[in-house]
Amino acid sequence: MTDRIERALKKAGRTDGNGVGEALRRLADRATTEGLVDVAYARADSPFGDLLLASTPRGLARVAFLSVTEEDEVADELAARISPRILRAPERLDDARRQLDEYFEGRRRRFELRTDRVLIHGFQRQVLSRTAQIPYGSYLTYAEVAAEAGSPRAHRAAGTALARNPIPIVIPCHRVLRSGGLVGNYGGGPEMKARLLEMEGAL
Repeated sequence: MTDRIERALKKAGRTDGNGVGEALRRLADRATTEGLVDVAYARADSPFGDLLLASTPRGLARVAFLSVTEEDEVADELAARISPRILRAPERLDDARRQLDEYFEGRRRRFELRTDRVLIHGFQRQVLSRTAQIPYGSYLTYAEVAAEAGSPRAHRAAGTALARNPIPIVIPCHRVLRSGGLVGNYGGGPEMKARLLEMEGAL
């Protein structure tokens, strides 16, 4: 959406190339103040490449690995599944970006962020609720998470639920391993999963 607004501003001649960022910031501020933005999003740096963070007034709703998917693709998904009133508004994500920075630097072991689980449904909600409680430096297996989510035989379904986690890292699906301690799959790739676990001292 931001790119479309930026093009429109340039075409209308209301700002030159150097003023686009400021114009967009004012637009985002006004839209947010007037309650016109349902989903705010921004990029965040990480040791594993750029992330895209998105929040609603209820909390953080999406963390996407931009090494795996495109920003426009994530924005389109959010517009379709949550609300078309979506805008790049970095200030709304400042706290989430700060806490993620602290986590990657080894200075934070627990996130203090409200989350909006609007993209999480059914059995996935139970699986991710249990996953959110796994402490820093610990892990469970897919079978253990399935059992604690109320379906002991549903370890494959638990794996699918974890693979579709819309808020990875904050809801730490990287702390769920295959039986025998094998790393298993991960949205950011198995190497990233292993590095996160090593950083936390779980491997």
